[in-house]
Amino acid sequence: MARFAFITPGYDGGKEFIFETTDEARIAHARRILSGEEPHEVHVMGRIVKRPAPYNPGWSYHLDPATIAFFSVAIEVCDASATYVEDHLDEACGAFLPGCHWCPWSSKLTREVS
Repeated sequence: MARFAFITPGYDGGKEFIFETTDEARIAHARRILSGEEPHEVHVMGRIVKRPAPYNPGWSYHLDPATIAFFSVAIEVCDASATYVEDHLDEACGAFLPGCHWCPWSSKLTREVS
């Protein structure tokens, strides 16, 4: 299990969003992003869970650890900043973020959380 933080530059005031994953391949991929070895699939995606997680303070939702993936390009319907998701969480998983799938296009991994 590992936890990583990302920001959405230009949105959210630089506030980090923290996710967790137990998948060894995803952990290795995230570490390659942070080291600069992975230049392409660098943005974070996953399915939101509409309840807080203790490791992700300040947000009332988190990403399902089993659904974490990384991407270079994704469809527009899943793009939103963390703050926008927070402000519209009651609408998420319907027309907004169908299937609870969230893929912030500007997400940028910042660190591994110890």
